Amino acid sequence: MKIIVDAMGGDNAPLEIVRGALNAARARRDLEIILVGREAEVQSSVSQCGGAPDNVSVVSATEVIDMHDDPATAFKVKKDSSITVGLTMLKNGEGNAFVSAGSTGALLSAGTLLVKRVRGIRRAAMAPVIPTAGGHAVLIDCGANAECTVEYLMQFAYLGSFYATRVLGLKSPRVGLLNIGAEDTKGDQLRRDTYAALKEAGGAGHLNFIGNIEAKDAIKGGCDVIVADGFSGNVMLKTIEGVGSFLGRELKGLFLKSLKTKVAALLVKDGLAAFKDRLNPDTIGGTPFLGLTKPVIKAHGSSGALAIENAIAQAVAAAEGNISADIEANIERMKVER
Repeated sequence: MKIIVDAMGGDNAPLEIVRGALNAARARRDLEIILVGREAEVQSSVSQCGGAPDNVSVVSATEVIDMHDDPATAFKVKKDSSITVGLTMLKNGEGNAFVSAGSTGALLSAGTLLVKRVRGIRRAAMAPVIPTAGGHAVLIDCGANAECTVEYLMQFAYLGSFYATRVLGLKSPRVGLLNIGAEDTKGDQLRRDTYAALKEAGGAGHLNFIGNIEAKDAIKGGCDVIVADGFSGNVMLKTIEGVGSFLGRELKGLFLKSLKTKVAALLVKDGLAAFKDRLNPDTIGGTPFLGLTKPVIKAHGSSGALAIENAIAQAVAAAEGNISADIEANIERMKVER
């Protein structure tokens, strides 16, 4: 298994990216990690991290796509960027998956045009795994497609279901359509039409569609796959992140109030640590772009070593899951007559 890693993407590149990749390579000697980036800078970071094991190699890419570049065209203009070189390698079969903490827009554009979507898939979608009271759920889409059609949302439902089954190991994952109410008459015309299409797919046994779901019920563990347009999904994701941060600060302040609360904090220390870990995006590592022919994982821009290590583990799981086979076998069911 070969994982290609963009060593230059993100706020903490290349040092933290390299550190995370080296940790992953040391933990799993059956993996081959290929670091792509400015060779001198990457090698310097490798030296600072104590050197590389023999299952790590470096491929030179002299350019870097930054936040000032146009995400739609940057990978074409900067043909020797770490993203362009890495995704070209993935396209050519020189690796099984690609991981980057770089520009989301550039990664999506380059992934779509270089790695390409599975034939018949209209749009690739971002599908983070979010914590819920029931464990976790796939939220699809969370920002790649702000405006959607019934067919897009139908395909997102299938993509999320395949990912939940193949990668997360969920049997017959429950699919819910994010809406402002549970009734089938709720929402705008897009939501009502999508509900009808998903209900038909569920009735045919192609999906385990449970109906509309409100955000509060989704967080309580009401479904395993949350289907949304990119705008609504992104609002939901950012709200979860904000509430998690808010709760963390409030709990810390509460437990530091007095000697009594400090003693209480010691008693629940392990539980609080586990709770904090569930809300930590570094624990999951990254967000897959579903619908592409090969796995592309987007780690968040401020990723440290732990996030990159976990993103690599996620890339391995996605490559082993091979949901492209499920997509190709079911693509006719994923089409909506227009």
